Amino acid sequence: MLRENFEKEMELLKKKVLMMGSLVEESISLAVKSLLTRNNELADRVIKMDDQVDRLEREIEDQAIALIAKQQPMAGDLRFIMAAIKIIPELERMADNAVDIAKTVKRIEEKEFIKPLIDIPKMAETTKNMVRKAIEAYIQNDITMAAELEKDDDIVDAYHKQIFRELIALMLENPKTISQANYLIFISSYLERIADRATNIGEITIYQKTGKFPSLND
Repeated sequence: MLRENFEKEMELLKKKVLMMGSLVEESISLAVKSLLTRNNELADRVIKMDDQVDRLEREIEDQAIALIAKQQPMAGDLRFIMAAIKIIPELERMADNAVDIAKTVKRIEEKEFIKPLIDIPKMAETTKNMVRKAIEAYIQNDITMAAELEKDDDIVDAYHKQIFRELIALMLENPKTISQANYLIFISSYLERIADRATNIGEITIYQKTGKFPSLND
């Protein structure tokens, strides 16, 4: 009976981590959509969603600590629970970065973009997929999937460098573009940080399975 209760609590823990990851994905999607559509209402939704993420973080942490204290899990389960405690702050910071994007969108005053936004949406999609992959790798205890995040992060980094180069060139060519170009660079930087945090989750997943801490973000 005790083991049955423990399994139910573990399943609930997994569901809450998945829910937190889904909220982060949605925050990223809405933040970038608010940019592409210049919709401040969407940006405000992202900012409000951060409270939900914060609440889930506290719930998961409390539940994880209770599991350790009351159930005294065996080594494998204990590592999984400890990994959850390390992962949820990464998700919370991702949500903060999505809020940063939303707040930046609200600061862009120009009605027209200084250039077509091609790479930022692609970068955002890759980043969002990294968040999903990182959480799935943790839940499934799949270190192969977790290791794939290194290549995904390289793709995001390449987008960031390309965006940075293009916007710097625009600023040098036309000083009137400086304000918006800086904001777009900020947004690209926030996406790059989210991707880095996804690799952190991948590293935690691999460590809790193998005892070795890899570097997926060189």
